[in-house]
Amino acid sequence: MQTTDSTRQRVTPLRPPYDPELALTLKRMMPPGQDPLKLFRTIAHNHNILDKLRSTGTYLLNFGKVPALDRELVIHRTCARCGCEYEWGVHAAVFGPVVGLTDAQLAATVHGSSEDPVWSEREALLIEMTDELHDTATISDPVWDALAQHYSEEQLVELLAIAGQYHAVSYFANALGVGLEDGARRFPEA
Repeated sequence: MQTTDSTRQRVTPLRPPYDPELALTLKRMMPPGQDPLKLFRTIAHNHNILDKLRSTGTYLLNFGKVPALDRELVIHRTCARCGCEYEWGVHAAVFGPVVGLTDAQLAATVHGSSEDPVWSEREALLIEMTDELHDTATISDPVWDALAQHYSEEQLVELLAIAGQYHAVSYFANALGVGLEDGARRFPEA
């Protein structure tokens, strides 16, 4: 997977002091005591877009109906397919270990396929779904029918939202040239 991480930062992340409304939005986006991510401070140049990103992302990460491991597989694969080392690296460092993704699985989200032996049948299906969405902007009937054996209709809609949300996040991070976060992981070597 080729990274599209730009060495040229196109929009400078905002720095404190923030106006009160923005400060509240940024605070809501981070765990207590953690500074806002560069991505959030960069998108903050447009408060309305940042707030919409916050509300959708908060729902998917905290209140969604898709199991956390499945959600993270879709996020990691989507970001990897978009060449977004920034967001992949944040999720690999923060969420991957929490949901139990191994180093081999994380590497396979970047360089593997749905046929990689690190995946269970359900996990391989999620990789296949993510690849089809990325490549064709839809899901084939065989993959959809297989997904429907594992997920409710509510969860199927959510899986699409996760992939779409993280395509958008990847577009922001890549196009704005957001620099990697301290502590984030890098794409593994092939």
